[in-house]
Amino acid sequence: MNEDRWLDEEAGPLVRSYALTGGRTSTSENFDLLTYVVSRPYNVAKADLYLQPEHHSILKRAQQPVSVAELTSHLGLSLNVVRVLLGDLNEMSAIVPHSPPRRTGDLPSTDTLEALLAGLRSYPVSA
Repeated sequence: MNEDRWLDEEAGPLVRSYALTGGRTSTSENFDLLTYVVSRPYNVAKADLYLQPEHHSILKRAQQPVSVAELTSHLGLSLNVVRVLLGDLNEMSAIVPHSPPRRTGDLPSTDTLEALLAGLRSYPVSA
């Protein structure tokens, strides 16, 4: 069997993300880039049957609070793959996710955004 067909020089392994997530593309928890996670004690014997090395890397890195953005960068995986892996760990209660508070009072009003958009549209574009 020719192993070259499973590799792309620029993209790397073509099947790895699919294999890491078991083909899953989403999770029940919304892990945005600013969400941070902290690992907590979990049943290692039970977890080892299910977890992959990337799960263990997340748990090790998350001994101190770490953001999803940092985990994604550290692991060198796509954001969606990291979200699925975090979903696995969250379902096992091996991590505690903390989402940043959302303060709607700090957001600009619709009128302000519409005025900004109108201003941008009126700005001359040079070729």
